[in-house]
Amino acid sequence: MATPRLQESLRYGSDVAGKEGHCAMRGSCGAGTWGGKPLPCPTDEAASADDVDRDLLVSLCGADYTEGPTCCTTDQLQTLKENLVLAENMIASCPACRNNFRNFWCTFTCSPDQATFLNVTSTQKSLTDKTVAKSVDFFVSEHFGEGFYSSCAKIQVGATNGYAMDLIGGGAKNYSTFFKFMGDVKDPGTPGSPFQINFPVVPPPQMTAFDAIPRNCADNDLASRCTCIDCPDICQQLPDIPAPGSEPSCHVGAISCLSFILILAYGLALASFILGYVLQITIRKRRENYERVALSPDGASDSTPLSPRSHSRGLIGASSLAHSDGGESIHHSDSRHLGRGVSLLDPIETAQPRQYRLNTVLRRTFYRLGLITATYPWLTLAAVFTVFGLLNLGWQQFELEKDPVRLWVAPDSESIIQKEYFDEHFGPFYRPEQIYVTVHESSDTASLTQKPPVLSWDSLKYWAGIEVEIRELRSSPNGYTLDDVCFKPTGPDGFCVVQSVMGWFGNDLDSYDRESWSNHLLGCAESPVNCLPDFLQPLTPPYVLGGIPVDEDGSKRYLDAQSLVVTYVASNSLDEAEQEKAMEWERALRSYLQDLGERAPVEAGLDIAWSTGVSLEEEINKSANADIRIVVLSYLAMFFYVSLTLGNGSVEREGEGVFASLIRWGRNFPKFFRPASSGSSVLSIDSRNTPTIFPRLPRKLFVGSKVVLGLFGIALVILSVSSSVGFFSILGVKSTLIIAEVIPFLVLAVGVDNVFILVNELDRQNLLHGPNASGFSGFGATTPLSPPQSRSRLQFEHTQSNDESVDAASVPLYLTVEERVARALAKMGPSILLSTITEVVAFALGAIVPMPAVRNFALYAAGSVLLNAILQVTVFISAMALDQRRIEANRVDCFPCIRISSRIALLDPVPSGSGLGFLAKFIRRHYAPFLLRPMVKGAVLLSFAGVLVCSIISIQHIELGLDQRLALPSDSYLISWFDHVDAFLDIGPPVYFVVRDTDFTSRSTQQALCGRFTTCQDLSVANLLEGERNRRKSSFISDPTSSWIDDFFHWLNPVSDRCCRVRKTDSSQFCSDRESPRRCQPCYQDHDPEWNITMRGLPQGEEFVHYLHQWLVSIPSSDCSLAGLAAFGTALSFDDSGDKVVASHFRTSHTPLKSQSDYINSFHAAHRIADEISEQTGLDVFPYSLHYVFFDQYAHIIAITEQILGLGLAAVLIVTALLLGSWRTGTIVTGVVALTVVTVMGVMGVWGINLNAISLVNLVISLGIAVEFCAHVARAFMSSGSGLPVDHPAGQKERDERMWTALVDVGPSVLSGITFTKLIGMSVLALTRSKLLEIYYFRMWITLIISGALHGLVLLPVVLSLAGGPGFPLQEADEEWMSHAIRNDYEYTPFLADDDSGISD
Repeated sequence: MATPRLQESLRYGSDVAGKEGHCAMRGSCGAGTWGGKPLPCPTDEAASADDVDRDLLVSLCGADYTEGPTCCTTDQLQTLKENLVLAENMIASCPACRNNFRNFWCTFTCSPDQATFLNVTSTQKSLTDKTVAKSVDFFVSEHFGEGFYSSCAKIQVGATNGYAMDLIGGGAKNYSTFFKFMGDVKDPGTPGSPFQINFPVVPPPQMTAFDAIPRNCADNDLASRCTCIDCPDICQQLPDIPAPGSEPSCHVGAISCLSFILILAYGLALASFILGYVLQITIRKRRENYERVALSPDGASDSTPLSPRSHSRGLIGASSLAHSDGGESIHHSDSRHLGRGVSLLDPIETAQPRQYRLNTVLRRTFYRLGLITATYPWLTLAAVFTVFGLLNLGWQQFELEKDPVRLWVAPDSESIIQKEYFDEHFGPFYRPEQIYVTVHESSDTASLTQKPPVLSWDSLKYWAGIEVEIRELRSSPNGYTLDDVCFKPTGPDGFCVVQSVMGWFGNDLDSYDRESWSNHLLGCAESPVNCLPDFLQPLTPPYVLGGIPVDEDGSKRYLDAQSLVVTYVASNSLDEAEQEKAMEWERALRSYLQDLGERAPVEAGLDIAWSTGVSLEEEINKSANADIRIVVLSYLAMFFYVSLTLGNGSVEREGEGVFASLIRWGRNFPKFFRPASSGSSVLSIDSRNTPTIFPRLPRKLFVGSKVVLGLFGIALVILSVSSSVGFFSILGVKSTLIIAEVIPFLVLAVGVDNVFILVNELDRQNLLHGPNASGFSGFGATTPLSPPQSRSRLQFEHTQSNDESVDAASVPLYLTVEERVARALAKMGPSILLSTITEVVAFALGAIVPMPAVRNFALYAAGSVLLNAILQVTVFISAMALDQRRIEANRVDCFPCIRISSRIALLDPVPSGSGLGFLAKFIRRHYAPFLLRPMVKGAVLLSFAGVLVCSIISIQHIELGLDQRLALPSDSYLISWFDHVDAFLDIGPPVYFVVRDTDFTSRSTQQALCGRFTTCQDLSVANLLEGERNRRKSSFISDPTSSWIDDFFHWLNPVSDRCCRVRKTDSSQFCSDRESPRRCQPCYQDHDPEWNITMRGLPQGEEFVHYLHQWLVSIPSSDCSLAGLAAFGTALSFDDSGDKVVASHFRTSHTPLKSQSDYINSFHAAHRIADEISEQTGLDVFPYSLHYVFFDQYAHIIAITEQILGLGLAAVLIVTALLLGSWRTGTIVTGVVALTVVTVMGVMGVWGINLNAISLVNLVISLGIAVEFCAHVARAFMSSGSGLPVDHPAGQKERDERMWTALVDVGPSVLSGITFTKLIGMSVLALTRSKLLEIYYFRMWITLIISGALHGLVLLPVVLSLAGGPGFPLQEADEEWMSHAIRNDYEYTPFLADDDSGISD
């Protein structure tokens, strides 16, 4: 049942409803609440011409109201004018929307036929006790509603990078919601309707809907036509282009064409191999059957051997020789059983070795160097350490570069230059302090996207108190507060920018309660312009709320938001003192938030995730400090391994091993408790079987160990790194954390390998020419062995000593320590030189890369490797000589002052071993013979070809980027903040398009910049950016552009009479916003020519600068939102005189960037857009966003990777070819090194390792260490040659034998020095909690070690044995070699088959 008041209200207009010439409301009858706007009086009277300011009415509603009655009065017109001015600040740039807006509200307020479409449905009493309207029905046709909405839907507001519809229509998506927002009653003091206006769709029978013809923004009429920015229908559509990274490419099904071709080729190769193998087996069986039938037993005995060595020996490689020498084997049927030269008329001439003069020079040089350093060890140590000590003085100038910008961006790169330009002219980007507030849940596994709604009265009350505490927070020691360090867009006396939901409530909840807060929040979310915070810039919901659910119809449920987003914006400055001021307060905020994070779940059931301006650098440094322990532990593990295993690569002649001694002691110990046997002869008792109380440990454990020597070698590695740092610090090259963590690993990998090779070679020299050499058969043995055994022993020893400068039989058997050390260096020095030069050149070429982190790393790495090599061939040689003297003096390792007495010297029996350690025996007896079988070679080649194909396919899937979370400790609070950013932040970073070095006062430049005037260029800066926003998938631009020049010119529009104002008495004086309108007038009111949308009459030259300065100091208000101080105060840069604009920027935003690829693609897209703008307008334009400088590396990193690896491989090819004396072998080594790096890159694609500066450094390391794996093997292969040409019938057998010798010679050292050492270090590194260390060091290095070992010790030997270049024997004179060859029956020493291994080993 209706109340009396409602019955009364419904009576008004009931008799006049639908009557033309009658009003439903007229005049104002007072406000309904304190502070509210006047409300209209319901009436049923006819329209009247009384009490109407006709001039004001015509100025507001047009010429249609020049005469005749109306339904409005002057006081209503004043209220209408105030409301229209508020809206037209945002919509005046589009005449169609502006005119439709005025027509709509003028008709509603003043139409003489108001009663035909407007009906008062309820009334109320005003404060003056008059009856006023409470709600009305306004009937509007769908035709007009759609046209009205369409004309306003796309109007942009530059100051907010948003749309006018967000502000005047609550973000409406159709005309119904647009009308509803405008009609809903608004709170007092808030722009909008003071009473409820409803918009029913169907009018009553007696009434008609308002149905004027709406203006269209695309009409040619100047009173309607809008510009492209506000009316997409008239925009020149930009053609669609693919997004960065999604360019079309060739595919066959789901795989790329390259992958398809590789798979097809590999499949064909595999099928061919299998078919060839089957054919070979078939042919071989048929041949064996034929020989068994056709050949008689007497035929074999007719052949007369051409060599004294006619016995049969199972030579591995003979079968391959039989298949490789083709037709020539017909004439020399026994060549596969004999040595080299049997197929030629002159064996001696055939055996003449090829000489490589560089080899001879290098060996003689290293021999002399070794002799000097071994003869004068203390002088060498003093001289070298003095020089290196001077280099270490450079540590006084040591600087560690931590700034990521200076680390990863070249100082002359485009991005860093643009950043510095932006910082200089517009100021550095702000320092954000951001907090995410969510509901606390007991389960840690709950997904962020499943968080419950956070908004409630209790949570708002709690957070309001927290914000008060943060505003009052004081730093130590200077007591700075937020007000001292925050960014204030309206000047020093303005308010801080705090983007928080509390800004919608005026930072005070006292005026709200548990029932009213939600309606207010919804109203602010739908129309942020009605809830301006104190810094006077609208806060749209994405800035303060996260995780807002969206219904199927597109409407957003703001009250169900999952997170509050709170951002405090601190000022930034190029002044370090100002920076430190902000950082001091940020550290205080960090401590406060750490405490809040612990108590908020208990106090309010809330969780926070947060970040401050100092957080990232502090947490990264904390991660580096935590990683130091793991890195040091990894180093210690490698040190321990090297010191214990050095020198154990060969077997001592004297004594037993530790375990054998302990076993013997355990067996003999029970004899203490048994009665002694009286019948045994004392002379027959082996003293080793005598029971003892304590174990009789072997002498080798005390004297023969090389712990001190190993530690000294490691100390040289540390010294080389330290000296390199000192040297480059003198040159001003800064160090980095990557250098500190990686260089020692690299130098250890390179240096330890050389240490093992030198020590193992000295062990061999000791076996041949040491104190006990006389007991070793083979040279000068008084009792000859049987011919086969003697020859076998002699040949093996020749293999091990074929580097001697003179004939072995012409020199004394025993050599001094100095001579032995010199011979060891003479043999291995060229190999060390080869690997060192190759690595140094490869690393040094990396210095041409402009990225400072990579360039500095390359310099430090090259210097460290070079200095380490110098130390190894000088002071380490001296240390080897001193250590050998200690051993021969029976002094204890680690305690050289203690000397153990020598045991009784007895004649040693024929040794059971050949001086080889376990690894060497395994390689000699099992690995090398197996690897060099023809079938195994084919399988190896096919396997590595498969790895290559898989690697190339995988490389195509390597992604670029480096997730910052990886650089943080696993327990860092920033990880949670990054996760919340991904889950809840629905806005992208701002991007600025900077225009510089042009005359902004000229009309041509203005037309090249603007977008809201009819004479603006079709492809102006503003229009092009709007066009790019419409193809956001390829441009990554989401928001309308903030165009300062358009807002500035519209600020001058006299229609906005509260914006630009001058004194009536003196037009050169501007009015402040507080001065009375009676003293002021619009700037362009009497301007000639007048302000118009064609830009004719708009200011140029000095007049432009005159008005521009005033606009930039004008504070925005509800009367004039176009004032420039808040939104554009830093958008322009003037010269020192202030008379010329030197640069300006146009601000917009990227789409939300969630991944590394998004950031990289946004960088590429922005630069493409800037280049197109420059091309179309002729202006100098560049883009800037905060993240560009960090992602600049990815614009060039692929080219840099190709460049540095390509140059490194070229250096490897040149150096190895020259020092090895064979382009064929150099090419093979280079190819294997390249395959190693390709394999590492292939694993990157599979193991989730992105390509960035860190992984690029590791790829450079891969190149260097791959050389280390290959260089020694290749050098040993080339140094054991016989001089046979490649195409000789016996060439295949000879290459197999050389490869076997090389593997036995240096294989154990490579395995011990690099592979096992690094594997131990990497095993410790696997314990790290740092994802950065795990992914970019552990994963990459373990891949590198395994790949390098497999390629260097499996693939390289196979390829060299098949296609390696002819070698060079190490004899220094042809005559000496010939005499040696004659004694050995002109035959190159073959390696023995398994049936002879019992004799040789």
